Amino acid sequence: MLDRLADLIRYRELVRNLVIRDLKARYKNSILGFVWCLVNPLLMMVVFTIVFTVMMPNNTIDRFPVFILCALLPWNWFSASVTGAINSIVSNASLVKKVYFPREVLPLSVVLSNLINFLLALTVLFAMLFFFHVRLTPWALLLPLVIFIQLVFTTGLALILSTLNVFYRDTGVIMEVVLLAWFFLTPIFYPIDIIPHHRVIWGLSLDLHRLVWWLNPMASLIATYRVILYHGAPPAFDFLLRTFVTSLGFLVVGYLFFIHYSRTFGEEV
Repeated sequence: MLDRLADLIRYRELVRNLVIRDLKARYKNSILGFVWCLVNPLLMMVVFTIVFTVMMPNNTIDRFPVFILCALLPWNWFSASVTGAINSIVSNASLVKKVYFPREVLPLSVVLSNLINFLLALTVLFAMLFFFHVRLTPWALLLPLVIFIQLVFTTGLALILSTLNVFYRDTGVIMEVVLLAWFFLTPIFYPIDIIPHHRVIWGLSLDLHRLVWWLNPMASLIATYRVILYHGAPPAFDFLLRTFVTSLGFLVVGYLFFIHYSRTFGEEV
């Protein structure tokens, strides 16, 4: 594994070129170009704000546009990375068959290109924070750490799914449904505090609040983004540490899984 990491470092220029290629292809022939990475979250923010404040006037969440952006931007990065990484090996079949390079640069470049989009879109969030007079506190300095943990988790999952899709082409179709369910099970347009602590399901008394924290890394990450930026408060460090350990586990397992099966990619694609 260490040899493979060293090999990946030697091919860092290829990673950079693939990231640039992905960004250029995404906005090719569009009128606004890279501006879309700013306009898109703004439009989604407007839609969610209309739905949850105008059409549902009982919503009591203060400064809802900021509230929703703190969660929507990280989710968009995660969702776009996972969706794009699934086909990253198959869509580059000719390259995989003809040229030697560490195959993991393909899903990795997708995650990194979406990371750049996310970082650019953060300017919209900070503009909204200023517009709605949300004061940043020193806890906002934890933002790079939270981004790094999400990068680790997303990369690990991307490696697993891109490998599975080489052998099972319906992986992408299944993940469309999974991501839709995952979206609603993650506190994006609602605060995590409204999830009940105790609920009886099929005769079992479950602490749903704790289960969401434990079993859904994105719930923990998005709640942390919201706490440090929207609330200006310290995050739940125990859950953040647990999320980091989980994310690291996904990355290690995903990388080993990818390395093991990458030897046969050329035959399968």
